[in-house]
Amino acid sequence: MASPPTIPVTNQQAAQSQPPINTPAFRTFFSRLSTSIRDGLSQRRPWAELVDRSSMARPESLTDALSRIRKNLAYFKVNYAAIVSLVLAFSLFSHPLSLLVLVGLLAGWMFLYVFRPADQPLVVFGRTFSDRETLLGLALCTIVVVFMTSVGSLLTSALMIGVAIVCLHGAFVVPDDLFMDDQEPANAGLLSFLGGSATSGRV
Repeated sequence: MASPPTIPVTNQQAAQSQPPINTPAFRTFFSRLSTSIRDGLSQRRPWAELVDRSSMARPESLTDALSRIRKNLAYFKVNYAAIVSLVLAFSLFSHPLSLLVLVGLLAGWMFLYVFRPADQPLVVFGRTFSDRETLLGLALCTIVVVFMTSVGSLLTSALMIGVAIVCLHGAFVVPDDLFMDDQEPANAGLLSFLGGSATSGRV
């Protein structure tokens, strides 16, 4: 005698208990990052134009120097951002311990707050932390790392060196009238990918 056909039963409770994988947040973040880098590099001026000695002259006054810096910042903004980034990278790679501390801090922000799904609270040693407590803890860790270790002084000194190089170059390059004819939207640039990364991670 043939046995009656069995009806497959799906355990919906077990299926629902599996935590969702938050891959869309990663894809959105890196997609925005890639797009922003390409858009930013498309605004880069030729490096030969940046070091053209024929366009350099000593400023006549402090007002003239400030005016040149303002115009050159608008024109060479991507090149200047690359110079400051190179100075920061050189300083960090020259101090591996500070680099590791900074990478660990950034990883904590990414995985514990930015990319963590909103419906999955943070649980550490059996204790559940709310979003506000997680944000406060990460903020306190950031303050300690930046102000209580050598990371803060290293970043500050590197930024000051980079800004000094940019200001010195901007003060000695004579801007042409065409510099101001090519203005980009204020929201376009290398950091526009941050506009929705946190939102996509918290949804």
